[in-house]
Amino acid sequence: MRGLLFDLDGTLALTNAWHEVAWREVLQAHGVSLSPDGYANEISGRSNVEIAGRLLPHLEVSRAEQVWRGKEARFRELATGLLVPVGLKELVAWAAAADVRLGVVTNAPRANATHIIAELGLQAAFECVVAVEDVTHPKPDPEPYLLAAQRLDVAPTCCLAFEDSPSGIRAAVAARIRVVGLSTGHLPEELSEAGATLVVPDFADPRLLTLLEEWST
Repeated sequence: MRGLLFDLDGTLALTNAWHEVAWREVLQAHGVSLSPDGYANEISGRSNVEIAGRLLPHLEVSRAEQVWRGKEARFRELATGLLVPVGLKELVAWAAAADVRLGVVTNAPRANATHIIAELGLQAAFECVVAVEDVTHPKPDPEPYLLAAQRLDVAPTCCLAFEDSPSGIRAAVAARIRVVGLSTGHLPEELSEAGATLVVPDFADPRLLTLLEEWST
């Protein structure tokens, strides 16, 4: 048995723009401004606890949690009418035909994952969702990927992950999972340096089908 494991934001759904808007609103209310590259450098691929610790270090833990929970609620208000990324439906159909199990692995709260998957109309596609509430150590620790493989009853070495951030790629690699990088928010060379086996702009790249056919045999 084999499994495909998908990061959520920037990979399964192109939501980074809404996350950036929500974070900018929240941070501005606390007198913190993001640089033009601030989202990619300070936020993308990191857990909310880490982001708050880096950007709002003066806040007590309980207050920081209120802030990032408010940010996530604002994100869900913004993230509507999401479009399925190019090539994803075809990839899901390929997996079903090949008896490959699918899972989602994210540092986001479960409420976000439920919202996004429903917006995409893909509720039936995924057998498991590992959200930040499910783990003690979020990405870049390998724990989320190891838990997803366990829940799918698939060995990590028999999984293939899809990630858009260096942090997420490092998490999958540490779990002994091969990774395809999606260059939706970071430069391809950044994703390759983090350990991606292949970097593509979207799920329709013909190189991905070649890799999947080799991987599944």
